[in-house]
Amino acid sequence: MLKRLATVLLIVFAATLQSCVGSGGGLQAYADTYSGYEFFYPTGWVEVKVPGAADVVFHDFIHETENVSVVISEVPEGKDLDDLGTPTEVGYKLSKSFSALSGDTSRVDLLSAQRIDTADNKTYYILEYLADLPAGPRHNLASAIVRRGKLYTFNASTDDVRWEKVKDMMKQSVASFKVA
Repeated sequence: MLKRLATVLLIVFAATLQSCVGSGGGLQAYADTYSGYEFFYPTGWVEVKVPGAADVVFHDFIHETENVSVVISEVPEGKDLDDLGTPTEVGYKLSKSFSALSGDTSRVDLLSAQRIDTADNKTYYILEYLADLPAGPRHNLASAIVRRGKLYTFNASTDDVRWEKVKDMMKQSVASFKVA
């Protein structure tokens, strides 16, 4: 009886782990109709409540430091994304805020910054960072847009060791971020 129970538990545990990893890293949809944004995040990830700046955070069930989040900030009245600067300038400003949040011993480098103009006349900046943190190096991808007087920043982050394995999924997730 005990062996049968152990076998069943092992099968359930293995099936749970398999669904967390997914079949090739699928994505599932999330929409916040109140705040007016949507995105796709990796299948098997769970929403977590994090007090503070993030509007929503999802993280991997197994690799808990792997996450996606949305941060909404105020911008001066009448300003749009172009008024805040070029993609590189905005990326640099955000890298400085990341450095300030993570402590004096951290270094955050902007690896790339590009502008995406959509068919519906919205402008997004896509940014990539490498952060050298006390816990180790991390990759961060971000998508930023200004709508309705707010800066919406979608972030996808993982440690550098996992970057090669999950970068395509992270890029898809960041590219999926849309604000109404």
